[in-house]
Amino acid sequence: MRTRDALVAAARRIFERDGYLDARIVDIAAEAKVATGSFYTHFSSKEDVFAAVLARLQDEMLHAGVSDGSDGDGDGGRKDLWRGVEDANRAYLESYRRNAALMAAMEQAAAVDPQFLRLRLERSRVFIDRSAAAVARLQQSGLADPELDPDITARALSAMVSRLAYATFALGESVPFDTLVETVTKLWTNALRMPRD
Repeated sequence: MRTRDALVAAARRIFERDGYLDARIVDIAAEAKVATGSFYTHFSSKEDVFAAVLARLQDEMLHAGVSDGSDGDGDGGRKDLWRGVEDANRAYLESYRRNAALMAAMEQAAAVDPQFLRLRLERSRVFIDRSAAAVARLQQSGLADPELDPDITARALSAMVSRLAYATFALGESVPFDTLVETVTKLWTNALRMPRD
């Protein structure tokens, strides 16, 4: 188990350094300080170990989504709702920033391998489902535009945030982090017509 864990950790470093396309099994084994044959005891291919790396990333990246204000230590009012949206955006963007090189490797893999395209779409679907449920709750409470379709709205907002994160952190566009969080939060809440006060 230790060898497998070492291989997954080493694979992550190699995928972050070289990207998905240029990562090689021999480099992963060398980084883990094991023989190349040991790699094949635990994984059948580069694709197999990359899937294991992404599985470890999954829990970190999938945060709880938009808060409804009931789980914070505030009064559960509208200010807490805005704070919940801001906290969810900040958590996602911080996680993306920490994992930017790996997220870029995932984009490469999804572009060339149907398996990773499916994984990427499944990952996106979890974000969309959580956001759509939050939008529906806000609508039921009279705190979001009732005419919006929750699923399409969640798709649009999720796409905006994820592509902005990719451009900023994976492609290296320069945007101050707090400005990014503040702007994304305003766009989210304005799109839903959430009252601030």
